[in-house]
Amino acid sequence: MGFADPRDANYIASANQPHGANLASDYQHLGELLARRGIRIDEVTRAVSQFKVAIPSWGVGTGGTRFGRFPGPGEPRNVFEKLEDCSVISKLTGATPTVSLHLPWDKIDDYPALREHGAALGLGFDAMNSNTFQDQADQKHSYKYGSLTHTDAATRAQAVAHNIDCIDAGRKLGSKALTVWIGDGANFPGQSHLGRTFERYLESQRQIYAALPDDWRMFIEHKMYEPAFYATVIQDWGSSLMAAKELGPKAFCLVDLGHHAPNVNIEMIVARLVHAQRLGGFHFNDSKYGDDDLDAGSIEPFRLFLVFNELVEAELAKAPNFDPAHMLDQSHNVTDPIESLMTSAIELQRAYAQALIVDRPALHEHRLGNDVLMAAQTLKRGFTTDVSPILAQARSLKGAAVDPIAAYRKSGYRARCAQSRPGKQSLGGGIV
Repeated sequence: MGFADPRDANYIASANQPHGANLASDYQHLGELLARRGIRIDEVTRAVSQFKVAIPSWGVGTGGTRFGRFPGPGEPRNVFEKLEDCSVISKLTGATPTVSLHLPWDKIDDYPALREHGAALGLGFDAMNSNTFQDQADQKHSYKYGSLTHTDAATRAQAVAHNIDCIDAGRKLGSKALTVWIGDGANFPGQSHLGRTFERYLESQRQIYAALPDDWRMFIEHKMYEPAFYATVIQDWGSSLMAAKELGPKAFCLVDLGHHAPNVNIEMIVARLVHAQRLGGFHFNDSKYGDDDLDAGSIEPFRLFLVFNELVEAELAKAPNFDPAHMLDQSHNVTDPIESLMTSAIELQRAYAQALIVDRPALHEHRLGNDVLMAAQTLKRGFTTDVSPILAQARSLKGAAVDPIAAYRKSGYRARCAQSRPGKQSLGGGIV
């Protein structure tokens, strides 16, 4: 089997050539349909082409559950190979120009070489992610009973130092943000003093916040449960918002779509955080039962659309301090991670395009007139419109692939990686 580099501009152009006539026809037809609604398709396409989402370095490896993990062929063995896979996603979709690293999952020995490697691949570095929810082989104090909120001051200091190390690493790579998520909490009533635990969290976070460069942001990530099943320290957006306000103007709330109870109104949380001027950004994924980390838009595409509807509302209103960061955060257990990440990036663009074509003046009038049915139908018409030609046109204009999955598969990239990267065996569980 012959292999081609899916990042090569000539290869992408060749892959796009058979789609040219159909895309032009589909795009023209959709443009005429939208024009009847008073919407200029080229303006929507331009906005979609500017939408960006970061790829998590850990996302290009095969995921798993606590019951088991089944490695896929050609998995990246180090952070340099992770960047190579991320560059494939970026070139084929035109939507993922940055990578978010996770320390110490990503072992970095040479920062200048890594930054240079990323630049050569057309990639920058997004938010740094710290890890104080797992013990590492060389650490002195265990996080079994907490990290930033541990009752032992030395353990808290160790966790603070790790986060500051992540900031230092990010400065060397050109990152501008730190994401902090902790698994601290309690599994039994009485195990922790609920009030003092939160106070210890703030005390630790203040030290990390003080180390942030002036042009950095801190993203505080909440999660309702796991591994703390009775009482998680930062369990919801309210706790996250309280902490952000306590810490200062560089602290923001990060919303992971899987970190909520089933049926929680996530789009309303987004609206509240926009109002509070503390919406830092998102970790996008999808879920059916809990924190499933499934591909974005694979289970609840309407919910994803409703989230983007709030983002577009804030964008059009020029909401103050509104600059959300976007990142995918998924676990690919049974699919090729590159394919899943490409599909998810496209689904975010789809939701954004659908939100952009909502007839806002009509929606506003229906709301003012309390015409409930027409307000709902006006909003939903954006969701039910097939905006695929807009997405494909945006990719084509940027030199990306009209059909990223087909171009990727035809290139044989995964098979080539399977030959050049020896396989890894996994006998235990683990999310990553």
